[in-house]
Amino acid sequence: MVKKKYKDVVCRKWLSKETKNLVEKDGKIYYFCSPSCKEKFEKDPEKYIKLVG
Repeated sequence: MVKKKYKDVVCRKWLSKETKNLVEKDGKIYYFCSPSCKEKFEKDPEKYIKLVG
């Protein structure tokens, strides 16, 4: 069984599981390690989305 990992697009930290700190944008779900990273993403999502490709 392969364990899925999630990457916080703000601080770039790998997360080993889904968290309650998440945002859905354009049909994609972004997970965050903390409310602080989630808040930064919500203020300027395009800045972080373009960094992940």
